[in-house]
Amino acid sequence: MNQTEIRVLIADNETVFREGLKLLIQTPFKIKIVGEACNGEILLEQAYALKPDIVLTDIAMPIMDGIAASKELFKKLPDSRVIALSAHAKDEFILQMIELGVMGYLVKSAEIEEIKEAIYTVYNRKPYFCKTVTARLTEIVSRNYKLPLQNNRLFSEREQQIIQLICKEFTSKEIAETLHLSKRTVEGHRTRIMSKIGAKSIAGIITYAVQQGIYKREQ
Repeated sequence: MNQTEIRVLIADNETVFREGLKLLIQTPFKIKIVGEACNGEILLEQAYALKPDIVLTDIAMPIMDGIAASKELFKKLPDSRVIALSAHAKDEFILQMIELGVMGYLVKSAEIEEIKEAIYTVYNRKPYFCKTVTARLTEIVSRNYKLPLQNNRLFSEREQQIIQLICKEFTSKEIAETLHLSKRTVEGHRTRIMSKIGAKSIAGIITYAVQQGIYKREQ
């Protein structure tokens, strides 16, 4: 990440939550909260006017929810970087937001440091999904694809190890520690994996891994 402050817009209908989050994640010279919204309509007004680097939005909001707001935002500002921050990790919410093009999804129980890491990651146009959401994606894909194990020679042994760990909900930092690599090396492998299969997110890697039999969910 460069030295420029990351400009963030927070959307959540709970004032206390917004104020607390703003105090906890705002960091001098790193993260700056430039706007707040209590519903989807105000989110759009703020986003169009301020053009923040990151939009951090709840899903369940009055007047216009986070899903509808994100859909409209991508129509006008298709390069927007959106992170969903929701109390719910429901399958339909996760899939709808990913289909729209959000680059991150966190549950509200996430640690503040993880929220910051998600902001830094998405700012650099890399996807970030918390463990809870990654687990749900793995479950969804495993439930819907029952293909036989295939011999896949597209990936190196190291890449296959990383794919396995991604499907087991490991973050880049945890993968690096497990395989005794640097976090930068792991992210490089992840980028190459995504390029090989044409995936745009971690969800794409998980889907491909289960379809191709590279990863089999433990029963």
